[in-house]
Amino acid sequence: MDTTLQDPLVGQVLDGRYRIEARIAVGGMATVYRAVDTRLDRVLAVKVMHPALATDAAFVERFIREAKSVARLDHPNVVGVFDQGTDGTYVYLAMEYVAGCTLRDVLRERGALQPRIALDVVEPMLAALGAAHLAGLVHRDVKPENVLIGDDGRVKVADFGLVRAVDTATNSSTDAVLGTVSYLAPEQIEHGTADTRADVYACGVVLYEMLTGGKPHAGSTPAQVLYQQLHKDVPPPSASVPGLAPELDDLVARATARDLEQRPAGAAEFLGLVRTARAGLTDAQLDVAPPRAKEGTLGAPVPGAGAENRTSVLPRVAAAQASATGTRRQPRPSPEPDDATRVLRRPRLVPERPVNDELPPPPARRRLGGLRMPRRPILLAVSALLLLLGIGAGVWYINSGQFTHVPAVLSMEQAEAEKKVRDAGLDVKIKHDFSDVVKKGRVISTHPKSNARIRGTGTVTLTVSRGTELAEVPGVAGMSLTDAKKKIEDAGLSVGKVTERFSEETEQGDVLSTDPRPGTERRPDTAVAIVVSKGAPIDVPDVIGTATEDAENELREAGFEVKIAPDPIYSDEDEDTVAAQNPPEGARAAEGDTITLTLSKGKEMIEVPDVEGDSLDDAKEKLEEAGFEVGVTRFFFGDKVFDQSVSGGDEAPKGSKITLRVR
Repeated sequence: MDTTLQDPLVGQVLDGRYRIEARIAVGGMATVYRAVDTRLDRVLAVKVMHPALATDAAFVERFIREAKSVARLDHPNVVGVFDQGTDGTYVYLAMEYVAGCTLRDVLRERGALQPRIALDVVEPMLAALGAAHLAGLVHRDVKPENVLIGDDGRVKVADFGLVRAVDTATNSSTDAVLGTVSYLAPEQIEHGTADTRADVYACGVVLYEMLTGGKPHAGSTPAQVLYQQLHKDVPPPSASVPGLAPELDDLVARATARDLEQRPAGAAEFLGLVRTARAGLTDAQLDVAPPRAKEGTLGAPVPGAGAENRTSVLPRVAAAQASATGTRRQPRPSPEPDDATRVLRRPRLVPERPVNDELPPPPARRRLGGLRMPRRPILLAVSALLLLLGIGAGVWYINSGQFTHVPAVLSMEQAEAEKKVRDAGLDVKIKHDFSDVVKKGRVISTHPKSNARIRGTGTVTLTVSRGTELAEVPGVAGMSLTDAKKKIEDAGLSVGKVTERFSEETEQGDVLSTDPRPGTERRPDTAVAIVVSKGAPIDVPDVIGTATEDAENELREAGFEVKIAPDPIYSDEDEDTVAAQNPPEGARAAEGDTITLTLSKGKEMIEVPDVEGDSLDDAKEKLEEAGFEVGVTRFFFGDKVFDQSVSGGDEAPKGSKITLRVR
């Protein structure tokens, strides 16, 4: 039964733009759909967060923040993020749609892969992860399900930055849980921490699985697998597939070391180790057939696929779809024979007879055991042998004789690499590129790759490192803030914190300085802080006690904006005059700043306590507690209050003075 028909989103238009056409996959955190962007008329993938997670504000905030970070990754082996948004209860990502299958699909159908194909997959994986690590992102969920292989052979890594904790798996299937925990590094299991080396560990497990067709640790429950990952090393792939090169065992061991300090620091470093190891392998070592592999089941190179970004694994799904639609793969046309082939196909020439009429005497016929051996079969056998030798020589020349292998020169100094290539009889072409991994002046890559076959007169292009790519902080002092931001971003940097400062010389709103200073070199996307001028400072005038209209006029003439606080207060100032101002009198402010005025309701009137007949001490205590000051007038030497300046029960301003007469 087609479960897609039961999905309420299929057939809907999400956020007024993305028409959901079909459900592709369901995971523990989200569901992925094939959709059409109705605005740009293109097919893409839409990942919609499960409603249960969408109600968690902190999770959604992290989801959005990390999506923005991943969107900045512009790498051919990373599934691109185009858009992010919400539609009611749906939180979604619009992403690049990759037509093809996952690495898990390939492993499920074909089992173990040849080393050449496994390395073709792991190299672009590591290139994608290396770009993410340099951008400060850790994948945390590297596994075959998140490695996509397009119908064109291109390898892409998906689900960057979307963290999925071990204890939050929503699928109750033991196989599904095992599929996730099998790639967790020991430190993730034991301490819950994950950095770039956790991704390297997962890549090592994926490489092991491609080489052997199975996971390194087996168990019927997640707990059993987790225990083995904590206490047992990943076994060498050659233990399961005899004949695998020791270099492949070493790569898996380095990447999956239980002590994270023994692993490569990140994907870029591991990629360098993979390329160095591959350069030292022969064609025979790269083409070791996995156990029980049948001829033709490992796919063939995809025409036109670049070695850097594509794999020789051809998804069987694509072939099945072609068959279903009634199309058949056309047979490859026979190539035109080259000169060597034509020589082999010429008719055998018969030598001319001697000029004279005398024929040489027939050679004596050999005898074996007293029997005469016929001469014709011997001649036929010799001719057949010579013909076979000729054909063999021609085939050797066509397949190998006219070719040489590109020498391994990765990470060599440019001069040393050029010499080694020329000593192999090849020409050299140099180009340069930036690299965060390879030191300046050393070889980043070659085309064709190391150990690849090339005609003896061919040219090898060496890409030499310019070192780490750096961007120079531009001078923007005196520019408007808008122009300064654009110039900084055009230089490949980002705009950081913007602060303001008074300046007598620079107009308000123009840039005073940057941090780092102009001319400083920094990595691309480094934040540059900007200090903007507030203009010359203006002293705030004193308007306390001034009528509201007069105070507003005075402040506006001084260059300020005025705001009246909504709630007046009791004060000693007259009613409807200014009781308080913020900033206060004498403060320094910039032109255009806002001064907030609080108006007076006049003095607060409160009831005066009746203290006549009380002792002086008791009377003073009552009046002071009520908020009044107390004055005393004595007649003779008594201590009794016989009169007060404001009679008890009447009202007087809070804080005013009440005089007591005592005798």
